[in-house]
Amino acid sequence: MARKHPVFGDQAASVKLLWKETSVGRRGPKPALTLEQIVDGAIKLADARGLAALSMEKLAREFGFTPMALYRYVPGKAELIDLMIDWGLGMPPPLEGEATAWRDKLLRWAESMADVFRRHPWSLEATGRLRVMGPCELAWLEAGMGVLAPTGLTPEECHGACLALVSLVRTSAQFAKAPADGNQAMSGEQWATATRALLETREALYPQLSRVLSQRREADTPEAWFAWVLDGIAARIERPKRKHRQ
Repeated sequence: MARKHPVFGDQAASVKLLWKETSVGRRGPKPALTLEQIVDGAIKLADARGLAALSMEKLAREFGFTPMALYRYVPGKAELIDLMIDWGLGMPPPLEGEATAWRDKLLRWAESMADVFRRHPWSLEATGRLRVMGPCELAWLEAGMGVLAPTGLTPEECHGACLALVSLVRTSAQFAKAPADGNQAMSGEQWATATRALLETREALYPQLSRVLSQRREADTPEAWFAWVLDGIAARIERPKRKHRQ
């Protein structure tokens, strides 16, 4: 059981909640809320106003309670965000039963993950740190590795390939994300426009960047970048076959 392991440190409470190793609201009168309702409410609040707008006080106000009432269910905002990440992500799409090639399955896996970031823009910020993962988040990684397992890649290679694709999904989400109110970060389109403006009088210094950013084409969209990683995975799969034929 996870509670027996001291390695979780200050994330021990999140582990117990994520993996349902603790119960809440058992003592006293019947609880007026459930943990599911609280997390769903937090996700809706963050979807509408951004992660910075989320607080235990504001969330409690949405339910007509005091912040102290929420602490019966979740110790604090950090643990709440950990639950939001896992529940907002949800389970990966079913891929094992599909009679399609690994590349099509992995592309669907990546696009489905990108769709989560689009539906919950706050999740990009929330997942920007190393942390103990919940069952849903680990299920996504397991599903991606399961797609590649029959290809002949080693488990280490399957793991590395999925991590590379996750990194690219995050980058594509960063470009697609609209900046929150009061946030100085740019959207992907704003970044491209601003960078082109910087390069207008500096083409001699940055000829390659100037050439590629001089016009915005469909092939330049972040989603099209997935092909680069998938091509690399395909080359890795084919490498032993080429050696065998030589």
